[in-house]
Amino acid sequence: MSESMSQEVFSGNFTQQEPIPEDAIAAAVAVMQSGRLHRYNVALEELGEAALLEQEFAAITGAKFCLAVASGGYAMGCALRALGVKPGDKVLTNAFTLAPVPGAIASVGAVPVFVGVTEGLVIDLDDLAAKADQADVLMLSHMRGHIADMDALMAICDAQNIKVIEDCAHTMGGGWRGVASGRHGVMACYSTQTYKHVNSGEGGFLISDDEEAMARAIILSGSYMLYERHAAAPAPEVFERVKYHTPNVSGRMDNLRAAILRPQLRKLDQQVAAWNARHDVVLQGLRGTPGLQVVERPDGEEYVGSSIQFLLLDWSEAKINEVLRRCGARGVELKWFGGAEPVAFTSRYDSWRYAPSEAMPKTDRILKGIVDMRIPLTFSIEDCEMLARIVKSEVSAVYQAE
Repeated sequence: MSESMSQEVFSGNFTQQEPIPEDAIAAAVAVMQSGRLHRYNVALEELGEAALLEQEFAAITGAKFCLAVASGGYAMGCALRALGVKPGDKVLTNAFTLAPVPGAIASVGAVPVFVGVTEGLVIDLDDLAAKADQADVLMLSHMRGHIADMDALMAICDAQNIKVIEDCAHTMGGGWRGVASGRHGVMACYSTQTYKHVNSGEGGFLISDDEEAMARAIILSGSYMLYERHAAAPAPEVFERVKYHTPNVSGRMDNLRAAILRPQLRKLDQQVAAWNARHDVVLQGLRGTPGLQVVERPDGEEYVGSSIQFLLLDWSEAKINEVLRRCGARGVELKWFGGAEPVAFTSRYDSWRYAPSEAMPKTDRILKGIVDMRIPLTFSIEDCEMLARIVKSEVSAVYQAE
């Protein structure tokens, strides 16, 4: 590496997203000019922006039904309630995930049962099989866009009659062996928060082919008795079966956010290709770094590279912190999932003290080594080449230091 490259400093902003597209801005303005922001404030037999968005997202995923909601976290809690999870029930979920996942489980009074993580950063299927008799529901987090072998996972869950809810916050636009992410389980949840794959600030989707579960979810979301104003929804007689027994736990999406999202969904495939081009440049640049283990993508995984992770396995906490410090001094913002205390969005299963857990030494070793970096589309390919060079040089320097 030349001396000039060794002194490179990155000046990009890791939280700066692309601007909202002009057609999405125009659609939002039209909604504001109409004054009809509430999703049910529409003329008789008119489909508002939220109902149209649900139709379009259902078509993209191939799902029968779709519900647009206030956040991905709300979608998860709503799915749990719609499937009948009660206080005190146990729910299987990943030990490597973000706080909204165990938070959704806790929000319905249920108890998370954490399942380990592999060096591929997916749920440990052996550990899942060992714990499969403990719960009737798996809240599966496709954490940071890593998708497990869904054929093998569903075989385990089907054998135990476990209902799978997929958390697809990081995999919208991805899939497994030609099946869209979210289409293996009975329900799936997505996020449209600013750092996800389409951006409405906050928001989310819930999809399913299960008519009674979706009817409950729509009533739960705060439809009152206006469920006929949904297009990607079950037939009215399904709602008649569940409406008197399903509480209102309001979490609707409004027409303004729906208007912002519809044009973005039409460009999702282009965005996925752009993210993956950047991700793959960083991945290639990090390969062969002394002491650093990249996460190779398995055959069958159709990923969305909006972030990248690597492992510093068996490194001391001091050396990992030194890598973070040195990269930060050169403008590269890395997050570490192995810290004892939660920092920003990074935390570990033993950080969530509302969720009892048993020690998992194999998983603890992997969590300690996970380092994460966002890849916003405001970065160019050349930016990503520089990021890889900086990370590689600083990891190498710390690894080789006495």
